[in-house]
Amino acid sequence: MQDFLRKLELPVFIKDSRLTASLIIVIGLSFLGSIIGMLMDPLFGLALFLIFILTVAFAIYGVYVLAGNANNFAVNLSYRIKRSEQEAMIKMPLGILLYDKDFQIQWVNPYLQLYLKENDLIGHTIETVDPDLFKLLNEALEAKTAENHVVSWDGHQFEMVVQADLGVIYLLDISRYAKIEAKYKAERLAIGQIFIDNYDELSETMHDQELSQMSSYVQNTLSDYAQNYHAYLKRIDEDHFLLITHMQDLLQLEKDKFSVLDKIRQETSRSNTPLTLSVGIAYGSSSLTEIANQAQSNLDLALGRGGDQVVLRAPGKEAKYYGGKSNPMERRTRVRARMVSQALSELVKDADRVFVVGHARPDMDSVGSGIGVVKIARLHGVKANFVLDANKTNYDVGRLVARIGQQKVDSDIFIDPSLALEQVTDKSLLVMVDHSKYSITYSKPLYDRLKNRIIVIDHHRRGEEFPENPMLTYVEPYASSASELVAEMIEYQQPAGSQQVLTDLEATGMLAGIVVDSKEFSLRTGTRTFDAASYLRSIGADTSLVSVLLKEDKESFLQRTHLVATLEMVRPKMAVLAGPDNQIIDPIITAQAADTALDLENIGASFAITRRSSDMVGISARSMGKINVQLIMEKLGGGGHLSNAATQLKDVTVDQAKEKLLQAIDQYEQENE
Repeated sequence: MQDFLRKLELPVFIKDSRLTASLIIVIGLSFLGSIIGMLMDPLFGLALFLIFILTVAFAIYGVYVLAGNANNFAVNLSYRIKRSEQEAMIKMPLGILLYDKDFQIQWVNPYLQLYLKENDLIGHTIETVDPDLFKLLNEALEAKTAENHVVSWDGHQFEMVVQADLGVIYLLDISRYAKIEAKYKAERLAIGQIFIDNYDELSETMHDQELSQMSSYVQNTLSDYAQNYHAYLKRIDEDHFLLITHMQDLLQLEKDKFSVLDKIRQETSRSNTPLTLSVGIAYGSSSLTEIANQAQSNLDLALGRGGDQVVLRAPGKEAKYYGGKSNPMERRTRVRARMVSQALSELVKDADRVFVVGHARPDMDSVGSGIGVVKIARLHGVKANFVLDANKTNYDVGRLVARIGQQKVDSDIFIDPSLALEQVTDKSLLVMVDHSKYSITYSKPLYDRLKNRIIVIDHHRRGEEFPENPMLTYVEPYASSASELVAEMIEYQQPAGSQQVLTDLEATGMLAGIVVDSKEFSLRTGTRTFDAASYLRSIGADTSLVSVLLKEDKESFLQRTHLVATLEMVRPKMAVLAGPDNQIIDPIITAQAADTALDLENIGASFAITRRSSDMVGISARSMGKINVQLIMEKLGGGGHLSNAATQLKDVTVDQAKEKLLQAIDQYEQENE
C-alpha cells in the first residue's frame, strides 16, 4: 500500500493546479450526471453511476502510470547525468587534481595523469611528485583569486584555476592556441623611418663621385643589414628610407641594439665624411595608418633628441632609445633661424598678449632667452612679459632682475605668475624657453590654460613629455643654450629706424646665459655659439658685467665646496657627490658642484645628489662628452643633454637615490659595452 501511495505521489515537475482542477471538474460532472440520472430514471442513473466509478478508477490508474513513468524518467535522467559527469571528469581534456590541507594528492583524473607520468600518486604530496606544479599552485594561492592564470608547465601552456576552499586544481592545455597567438604576435608588422641626419650638409662639400660612393655605401650597408634580419628596406629619397619588418625580427634588431648606426658612423668617419642615422620605428597597432604616423612621430623625436639614435615606441606606450652615443652634429643653418624668427613674428602679431616662461628654478639662460623673446614680441607692438616671481630667485638671476627693474626703459619685463593667470585670454600666447617638459615648467596653471597656444624654444634633447601640437617648435640640441637660439632670431628682426631690440643690460643677460650653459665656452660650443656671443657683444653686452652678475655669494661657495669635498669615484672616470640628507641645497649649487668636479683630473662624468625639498632628491649630471649622462638620467625618469642632464626622485633618501643612480650606471655600461 505504501509503495502504491509512493508511486501515486505526483512528481513536483508535473504538479499543476490547472491539471488538478480539470481532473476534479471531470469527476464532479460525472458524479453530478449520475445523480441527475437517478432522479430521472433509477436504472439509467445506476448506469451513469457505474460509468462514474469507472471514470474515477481510470483516472487513478492513469495518475499511477503517469507518476511511475515520470519517476522512472527522472531516475534514468539523473543516472545518465551523473554518468556523463563521471565520464567527462575522467575522459575530457581537462586536468583535475584533488588535494588535502597538507597538499597530499587525493585523486587525479586520467587526463592529468598523462602529464604527471607516475602511476602511484595518491597520498604523495604535490611537491614531491612535481615541484614545478607545486610552485605554480603556491603562486596561484598567493594571488588569492579564482581567475584563470596562463602558466607554463612541462613544456606546455595551461589555463590554471585553483579552488582553494575545495582543494581542486583545474588545468586546461592551451598550447595549440598559445602557439597561434604567439605566431600572430610574431608576425605583426612594424614600420620604420630612417633618416640620414647630415646628408645635405655633407653633400654640399663633396664632389659628385664622392657623394655617389657615400650614398651607395649607405644604401648597401642598410640593405645588407635589413636582409640579415629579414626586413624590407626601400629608399624613398636621397636621405630617407622606409623599413618594414615583423615583430619577431624587430626583437632581434633590438637584441643587436641596431649596431648598423655605429657601423655607418665609424666607417664614414674614417673617410672624414661622418654620417649618422636617425630611426623611428612603431608597432603594436592593427591600423597601419596609426603605425606609420607613430613611426614618423618617433623619427621626429629621434631628430629632436639630436639624431644618431633609434626611437622605438608603440602608440600610447613609453619609448625605448638605442644609440645616441655621439654629440649632436650642428645642422642648424641661418636659413632655419631666419624662418623661425619670421614665423615667431607672425604668431606674435596675431596674439593679444605674450607670456614667456622658463623652467622651474630658472637659471640665467632661462631668464636671458626669455627676455629676448619678450623684446621680440614688444618690437611688434604686442604686450609681453616673462613670468617670474622676482622674490624667489637665485643670486645671479636676482641681480639681473634687480638691475632691469632700475633701468629707465622696459623695467616691467617680469610679471608675477598669479597676475599673469588673471590677465590671460584665449588669444594669448605662451612661449616655453629653455625647456620642453611641461612637468617642469615655471607656471603649470598657465601652461594648462594655454596648452593649445604653445611655442617651444629649447636646446635640450626632446623627450616623450612634450606639448601636444605646439604652434611652433625650435628645438636644437646641438646649440649651447636657449640664449644662443634667441640671439640668432633677434638678428633677423628689423626694428624701425635706429631702434635697438635689446638694451645693453638685456644683451648682457643673454650673454651671461650663454656663458653659464656653455661653461664659459668649454662645453657644447660650436662656431654659431661664438657668432651669437659676438652679435650680443656688438649690440652692447658687457663681459665685465657678466662676471659681476655671475659672482657667487659666500654661502653658495661654501655649500658647493662642501659638496665637492664628498666626491667619490664610483666607476672609472665617474664621480658621485652626495649632500647631507637633512639639508636642502639649491639646484643651481648642485649643478655648479657637478661642473666643478669635471675640472678635476681623470673625471669624465660627475653626478651631484642633493635634497631639493622634504620629499624630493635631485641629481645633476655632467659629462665631458664621452659618457652620455642623458641616457643615464632617462633611466631615472629625467633627461637633458648628452653632457648635461638631471632628474628628480620623489620619496627617497640621498643614499637611496645614490643606489638607484649606480644601478642606472651599471645598466648603461651593460648596454654600451
